[in-house]
Amino acid sequence: MNRPISNISGYHAHVYYTPETRADAEMLRHALDKNFDVTLGRWHDNPIGPHPIAMYQVLFRSEDFGTLVPWLMINRNHLNILVHPETGNDLEDHAENALWLGQTLNLDLSAF
Repeated sequence: MNRPISNISGYHAHVYYTPETRADAEMLRHALDKNFDVTLGRWHDNPIGPHPIAMYQVLFRSEDFGTLVPWLMINRNHLNILVHPETGNDLEDHAENALWLGQTLNLDLSAF
């Protein structure tokens, strides 16, 4: 298979948290907003869609991947983060094209 990366219109990072780590997620969110040109999604304090625990979404451009993802790698403060491309195929993007920072969580792929 040789799909062009031009199929990627952008990326999402899903930052997962628990009640105990919500303050860490807030600090990370503030730092993302301050340091990068991102779109921050709403807080979801309960599971939603395929996501098994609380999370918020961060949308960013393809050209920012090379700086934003390495920054997340060293600044995630032990939070688990799913990074995936936007190709138009949500199932593939979350299940097969995903990059995990921290622990891999079991997504509910039946949501797709």
